[in-house]
Amino acid sequence: MKATEVPEITGAFLFEPTPYADERGFFCRTFDADVVRSVGLDPDAFVQDSLSRSVRGVVRGLHLRSGAGEAKLVRCSYGRVFDVVVDLRPDSPTYRHWTSFELTGESQPTLYIPAGCAHGFQALTDTADTSYRIDRPHDPTEDVTIAFDDPELAIPWPLPVALMSQRDREAPSLAEVLKHRER
Repeated sequence: MKATEVPEITGAFLFEPTPYADERGFFCRTFDADVVRSVGLDPDAFVQDSLSRSVRGVVRGLHLRSGAGEAKLVRCSYGRVFDVVVDLRPDSPTYRHWTSFELTGESQPTLYIPAGCAHGFQALTDTADTSYRIDRPHDPTEDVTIAFDDPELAIPWPLPVALMSQRDREAPSLAEVLKHRER
């Protein structure tokens, strides 16, 4: 497994395993504490694992947590997703930058998203399973959502939006969220 820094988002990393494939399918390590530690992250900091299943065209996000934020490891374990990270850390040199990745169940890369960054994705396949490993227990009172179609971000989602939660459909703009955070 190799770790690569994501230049567009300070502190983000892409962990790429080396799947072993044969006639049975494939095997790969999706988490390695030594590799995580080698880039300065504490592998023991992650306390919760979650999984979402989405159908083609579903958009989830853009989500982040208020307060101390939430660092996470994200991986598409089955299917393919267009994954987006937005840096919303005011002191970061990549503040307000965003980047995207195609995460796939075929190659199993894991994306490390630092606390203070928003995250969202769109399912590109009929079924897409996305795994999350987060560094603190979820507290729904700290949930923050930004409009996926915010004009300032202008994220080019690859498919028409098929479905999304009511919370995501009614999400405020990035400007509104940042104004609220400054108070």
